[in-house]
Amino acid sequence: QVQLVESGGGLVQAGGSLRLSCAASRLIFSINAMGWYRQAPGKQRELVAQITRIGRTNYADSVKGRFTISRDNAKNTVYMHMNSLKPEDTAVYYCNADVKGTIYWGQGTQVTVSS
Repeated sequence: QVQLVESGGGLVQAGGSLRLSCAASRLIFSINAMGWYRQAPGKQRELVAQITRIGRTNYADSVKGRFTISRDNAKNTVYMHMNSLKPEDTAVYYCNADVKGTIYWGQGTQVTVSS
């Protein structure tokens, strides 16, 4: 029912910033929650940030104060601004959506942070 397309990944130096975008194929107000997960080499996929339909946000402790999730309902898009990036932030970042209890995933976008 829902297609998610991520963009904005790339290579950046430590201390730099990136903005990830996730465009959904349906109106954001119809989606219960959207968020970002990441998976680094050799590690489990983990929740990074989430925003609900009413605007409540949740962040992993490792990114609090550095990452910010936001949305633009008119564009059906969720963003994640990533500041003060560290090499340990290197991972594939996946957009996620909860639609009436069914979970959808994007294909992922690579973020690489160099020293």
